[in-house]
Amino acid sequence: MIELWQTEWCPASHRVRQRLTELGLDCLIHQVPVQADERDALEAIAGCRTIPVLRLADGATIAGEESIIGWLDATWPEPPAAVEHREKAGRALQRLLAEHREQERV
Repeated sequence: MIELWQTEWCPASHRVRQRLTELGLDCLIHQVPVQADERDALEAIAGCRTIPVLRLADGATIAGEESIIGWLDATWPEPPAAVEHREKAGRALQRLLAEHREQERV
């Protein structure tokens, strides 16, 4: 099983989660502390305290958004549903931005 070490507020973690979804891959998600100096568990498995980190079934780890997405894209072919996921995510983002603009007017 693939494991992702990440946080919800991290844009890079979000993009990795989105790519995993586009590829139809399940993963176990580990939330890490906000402060990097409190990420002892992450450092123990990955040798670093930065996120995101992907841990593969064989125990190998890949750190950083670009490295993770590059590995995912080189390992799994993109299914047809990936385009639909991206389009729907784009529409959801537009709705969120519109709601935010509306709230700023109030």
